[in-house]
Amino acid sequence: MSKLDISVVIPLYNEEESLPELVEWIKKVMDTHGYTYEIIMVNDGSTDRSWEIINQLAKENQHIKGLSFLRNYGKSAALNVGFREATGTVVITMDADLQDSPDEIPGLFKMIVEEGYDLVSGWKKKRYDPITKTIPSKLFNYTTRVMSGIKLHDFNCGLKAYKNKVVKTVEVNGEMHRYIPVIAKWEGFRKIGEKTVQHRARKYGMTKFGLERFIYGFLDLLSISFVTRFRKKPMHFFGTLGSLSFLAGFIMALYLIGEKLYYIHVLNQLPRRDIVEQPLFFLALVALIVGAQLFLAGFMAEMTSLNHPNRNDYHIEDRCGRAQTPELERT
Repeated sequence: MSKLDISVVIPLYNEEESLPELVEWIKKVMDTHGYTYEIIMVNDGSTDRSWEIINQLAKENQHIKGLSFLRNYGKSAALNVGFREATGTVVITMDADLQDSPDEIPGLFKMIVEEGYDLVSGWKKKRYDPITKTIPSKLFNYTTRVMSGIKLHDFNCGLKAYKNKVVKTVEVNGEMHRYIPVIAKWEGFRKIGEKTVQHRARKYGMTKFGLERFIYGFLDLLSISFVTRFRKKPMHFFGTLGSLSFLAGFIMALYLIGEKLYYIHVLNQLPRRDIVEQPLFFLALVALIVGAQLFLAGFMAEMTSLNHPNRNDYHIEDRCGRAQTPELERT
């Protein structure tokens, strides 16, 4: 089977009102430009009629693949499974709430195919969000730019385009969907671009994310920064900290011993306080113990496999449309 031009991956949770309109809009764009395509809709454990509607849409449109999780795993899990299923030369992700415009698809496709980008991230330069969401978002994006070295304005934009080999290489777990550009860069995909895209006001329902996502986002940034630098060499991190701590404790211990010997052999008198009565002794002891523990943690991390074969396995409850006989299976 020849490869399709575009795979559109849509993770969704309780978006029953917007799905028919979104599918019709995508179909119109694809037909207008003559693209061969598939729409992969991943139902992330919705509690409304989303899965029922996806089933109906799949019967009406042969381009639709439907996947439904047994429960809500999160956006990262939905994207990871969608990436696994995608067969298009270009893979485009977008949210299901109609805030991402399918009219942006041709421009994103062109940047990947004609301009050679590995990944293109949307930038919602003009946003229709409250200030309680935009201000934390600006801070979050600034921090991510500084720590990752990737010059993007909107890391969390759901509208992105990828070469197929990018989505087959990266693995997204936990809440790391915000940092796919960072993961892709770590995997060796360096040509990362940005495109200003239209941001639309939410038409149906309400947002599924609260302010807590920015707290989780900061913690995820620390996690991904650590993983990208030390995943294959944890001893470099733990060993360095452990060695520095152990060295500091050893120097303090030598100082205390040297001080006692100085009093005894040079001044011919006992020190005013015994070694174990000085606060520096306890600091030295703690530094030595912590240093040894960090060093051992480094060895244990080196011996522990981070590539567990089941860490990205999710329980798919049902399939519909073309997803009933998946062409790609995880190896």
